[in-house]
Amino acid sequence: MEVYKKLFRYVPNEKIIGYISILLSSVSALLMVYGYYEIYLFLKEAVVNGNYKIAGFYSARTAVYLTISAILYLLAGIVSHKLAFRLETNLRKRGIDGLTDASFRFFDLHSSGYIRKTIDDNAAKTHMAVAHMLPDNSQAFLVPVFTLILAFVISLRVGVVIIVLSVVSGLILMGMMGNKEFMKLYQTSLDRLSCETVEYIRGIQVVKIFGSKLKSFKALHKAIMDYSKYAYDYSLSCKMPYVTYQWIFLGLIAIISIPLSFFLIDVNNREFMAVELIMIFFLSGVIMVSFMKIMWASMNSYNANFAIDSLEGLYEKMQEDKLIYGNREHFDNFNIEFENVSFSYGENKVLENLSLTLEEKKTYALVGHSGSGKSTVAKLLSGFYKVDKGAIKIGGYPLTEYTKEAIIHNISFVFQDSKLFKKSIYDNVSLADESAGKEEVMKALSLAGCDEIIKKFKDRENTIIGSKGVYLSGGEKQRIAIARAILKNSPIVIMDEASAAIDADNEYELQKAFKNLMKDKTVIMIAHRMTSIRNVDEIIVLEKGNVVERGNNDLLVKKQGVYSRLLGLYETANDWRVSNEKLL
Repeated sequence: MEVYKKLFRYVPNEKIIGYISILLSSVSALLMVYGYYEIYLFLKEAVVNGNYKIAGFYSARTAVYLTISAILYLLAGIVSHKLAFRLETNLRKRGIDGLTDASFRFFDLHSSGYIRKTIDDNAAKTHMAVAHMLPDNSQAFLVPVFTLILAFVISLRVGVVIIVLSVVSGLILMGMMGNKEFMKLYQTSLDRLSCETVEYIRGIQVVKIFGSKLKSFKALHKAIMDYSKYAYDYSLSCKMPYVTYQWIFLGLIAIISIPLSFFLIDVNNREFMAVELIMIFFLSGVIMVSFMKIMWASMNSYNANFAIDSLEGLYEKMQEDKLIYGNREHFDNFNIEFENVSFSYGENKVLENLSLTLEEKKTYALVGHSGSGKSTVAKLLSGFYKVDKGAIKIGGYPLTEYTKEAIIHNISFVFQDSKLFKKSIYDNVSLADESAGKEEVMKALSLAGCDEIIKKFKDRENTIIGSKGVYLSGGEKQRIAIARAILKNSPIVIMDEASAAIDADNEYELQKAFKNLMKDKTVIMIAHRMTSIRNVDEIIVLEKGNVVERGNNDLLVKKQGVYSRLLGLYETANDWRVSNEKLL
């Protein structure tokens, strides 16, 4: 019931359905066993007393009770399935809601394959525990109790045989259920196999394009081997108890009949003994099915508990490291200060006691080798992550003192690969400020250099992006994204490699768009194109999460330090050409 208490928390308005299913199944169990009591009365009248008229009456009652029992069990299953589908839906919705509100660090630390399979597979596992096991559990535990009572009602001998059979079956059943710690290893390996399979299949395009070597398959191969080992070992651990269980029940006639034949000559009422034997065989079948249901109930309850714990663990991880918001709605100014900020992705430290001050309405460029912390600084400033230590301040107050709406409204982030929605060009831009009129939206499009893009289409700004016949280059998509940022008009603009993938045809228009976007703003840009940052107010060079140099282009070139070396490497790479000479 502890498992069901956990599950029912996700269907608070429908959990009454679960209790109805249990009630219907319980009544079904009582009527089914009572139906076997009617069978006993039928056999007693037909075999012992020879009263076929009354025997016929009991046979009719047997059919009625067993039919009603079957109908109630069917209804219990229909009701439980309704609850199971609602539970599965709610668990998936809970996962989606958690993803939309999860911290960015969560997505860095957990692969999409792991997230998807954890939600989908574990939500599906709870379905079995509710849809089938909710009615089955009631019968699995009530039917043996009612059957034992019926056995002693028939006779002491039948009662003793059934209770001995039940005790032996219970002991064997414990071996059939398997070790719970072993089952945990099995379930964990199954989850890992599912996740690695999804990641591998989703990455096939990358493997084919870039020709990844055999090491790319190691994670998937290990997951397959681990799962096969645990699945095989688990099957072997259950093999002997299960086979013994089958031998006992399927060979029960031989087990009882052979020794009984030596004593049958001394039995006074052989007809009643025959009825007892028939009822033992009937009731042993009921016990066998019930104990098998108990085994499946135990396994499915464990799976459901494992599933709900996995889901709740994932839900908790989604909420970890989220930025805490305050009540301050306005910024006094837009000076930015990093005060002894430390941050890491899991065990990987990126920033260590970083202190940095940026004045408002100036343009800054962050440069450094890959992994130096450039993008992390930008993402922390945007409120995408919560710092491990220290504080990030804007206008003299930590980010955590501002409302979420204040941060969203006052900070714009332009990504390297900006995403557009399957809406019109106009709607994609107006998303930034839904209160803006058409004139303001069109002005933003014009300032972003989108006039010639609009002219290409007969529906102009009303053209649906992604519809048939609409093709936009990366640079054109970026200009529309910049128009969106211009309309938003945030005092702080962060650009993470915003010009990294543009083509020559779009570079001039994009540079003009950037200039209009950055006017009178505090701008922090991350760029590998050294030519695009030479005119910024200040260049900040990062190494291993710390500032090693800062100043304008001319000052840093004269210094002949890290920036100068990076600039030299960039110019060398930019001048590189493929030689026509044959390589020996």
